[in-house]
Amino acid sequence: MIDNVSQLGQIIFADVILSGDNALVIGMAAAGLAPELRKSAIFLGMALAAVLRICFAAMATYMLAIPGMLFFGGLLLTWVCWRFYSELREHVPEGAEHAMATPGYQGPPRSSLQGALLTITLADVSMSIDNVVAVAAIARDNTVLLIFGLVLAITFMALCANCIMRIMVRFAWLSWVGLAFLVYLAADMIIDGWPEIAGLIGISGATA
Repeated sequence: MIDNVSQLGQIIFADVILSGDNALVIGMAAAGLAPELRKSAIFLGMALAAVLRICFAAMATYMLAIPGMLFFGGLLLTWVCWRFYSELREHVPEGAEHAMATPGYQGPPRSSLQGALLTITLADVSMSIDNVVAVAAIARDNTVLLIFGLVLAITFMALCANCIMRIMVRFAWLSWVGLAFLVYLAADMIIDGWPEIAGLIGISGATA
């Protein structure tokens, strides 16, 4: 019972942080667009992130069945941690909030809609996979928790990502706590996934 409550809390927190971070990326990618295009890019980015989470959620159990997925998911989450850390150091959250504000940046366009959407799509794919893998890694064999976590991730991204991002900007310490948790989760995934990788490349057999 206690383990389930702990897993539930971890899943909710991971969904919140990863949804908010995804929104930061979308906001920054749209920041250099002309004002009339910015809202379209942000809307399309949020919608795409939600759809991708639905697609990857449907494949979650199959993804975790791929040999080494837990380990490589941990490496991917490590990259997310590094980018998130860089954003926090460079005060990117404030810039993203400014991009999403009304009227927001009013200067000359610094990028095209196609370029911004490409950046957003690549980020959405990466972070959607990582969100699903992170939830699956926490839930492990608990199918109920897995489904709950994935539905929650989709809901957060579809309805609450913008609000979550603004909360993370207002309470900067929450972003740092979230970063620490993601680092812990990435390390846990890498450590738990390493024995499978070691077996695949023959290290366990060499040491036996």
